[in-house]
Amino acid sequence: MKYNKVTPAIVSQLIKIIGEKYVITDAEKLSGYSCDEIPARFARMPEVVIQPQNALEISEIVKIANIELIPITPRGAGTGLSGGAIPVFGGIVISFERMNKIIEIDYNNMTVVVEPGVITNEINIATEGSGLFYAGYPMSVLACSIGGNIAENAGGGKAIKYGVTDRYVLGLELVTPTGEIVQLGGKLIKDVTGYNLKQLIVGSEGTLGIVTKITLKLSPMPKLITDLLALFTDTQQAIELVPHIMMKTGIVPTSIEYMDNFSVKTSCQYLNESLPYEGVAAMLLIELDGTREEQVEEDANAVGELCFEHGALEVYVADNHTTRERIWSVRRNINEAMRALCSVHADEDTVVPISTITEFTIGIEEISKKYNVHMPCFGHAGDGNLHPSIMKRDDMTMEEWYETEDKVLRELYALCKRLGGKITGEHGVGSKRRKYLDIVASDAEINMMRKIKNALDPNNIMNPGKIF
Repeated sequence: MKYNKVTPAIVSQLIKIIGEKYVITDAEKLSGYSCDEIPARFARMPEVVIQPQNALEISEIVKIANIELIPITPRGAGTGLSGGAIPVFGGIVISFERMNKIIEIDYNNMTVVVEPGVITNEINIATEGSGLFYAGYPMSVLACSIGGNIAENAGGGKAIKYGVTDRYVLGLELVTPTGEIVQLGGKLIKDVTGYNLKQLIVGSEGTLGIVTKITLKLSPMPKLITDLLALFTDTQQAIELVPHIMMKTGIVPTSIEYMDNFSVKTSCQYLNESLPYEGVAAMLLIELDGTREEQVEEDANAVGELCFEHGALEVYVADNHTTRERIWSVRRNINEAMRALCSVHADEDTVVPISTITEFTIGIEEISKKYNVHMPCFGHAGDGNLHPSIMKRDDMTMEEWYETEDKVLRELYALCKRLGGKITGEHGVGSKRRKYLDIVASDAEINMMRKIKNALDPNNIMNPGKIF
């Protein structure tokens, strides 16, 4: 697809719609919108960045882009790990910095209505003390925006019990790729009125429209939370335990997070924190919650005993906010710690059925040895979503790194397919993984996606260069 450039005349039209203050053309300022959290080599400069305030302004801008054949890239907080907010073909970036309001908290219907630029954590700050909370919990909850969560159908540490973003999306206001404003869903728990279009939009990575308002379901806040940190001298013992926790106890934990020794050590050193990782191959961070103290304590005892039965060296209990936050801080900061340690590495987002996690981790180790690269691993073991990180060796040239990275990824993704998995569980395909999509998706499946894209976005202006 050949796109047209953003001319001074088009910039003038944009200024008329939203005001000169909110139309950015300065090259230095534009550079901040050229990338997200993936390596800089994927970065692309936008031609203009706009900061609209409502759906009507966005609708007018999209109509201009359609007429002029100019690509549009929606952008939330820029914390993505797939290149979803990168303007691959330049054009217009629509930033939601000004659309950051919590519009309504409806306690009677247990819903909240928000704009896409709201930082996810602010929802729970706003509902604090009400007995309700937003349970769609991505790991980057303190930094990511809810609009970005919608685009990627973000998940995280609490997905075993609470699920991911799409479970909580009841309604959307959407500007279509041709500029119409439509309302999908509402404050309804049930709705089978035609195709489930809102679920089509969630996870579509901004390629099928621009979400301008979101209605989310709130959940009752658990009264008690306990975390167990189980230490293992054998990685496979830790991994093999994961499916047994639910099968043998009948307990559904909030989280089961896996961290290998390297991940824990790197994060602890980055945070100047101390966890007992010496002589430990892997750790499981298991969170339990509930409404009755006796039940949570009973569940914690049952899970702790099971950990020891499966070879745990020690199981620590964290049952207050301070100790729980210390442990979770180590888990949440692994990505940042890896970047600080090695500026060139590949963060992956693989997902496999939980029954195959053991085989998957063995396969990761074999691929790591084959290509002589270090590949530490951590992630959401309870739902099979693991994050291997491929680290560049110091003695590699960049050319050697790119070649090795590609080979490792192809083998890693082929392993995922063989085990019934996929190449991304929560971060999205974006521009980073699009050339690998056909490893796990058939031609027929990809063609179905393309037909949907072409039907809704005939001029292919909406976040092009992503997924396909």
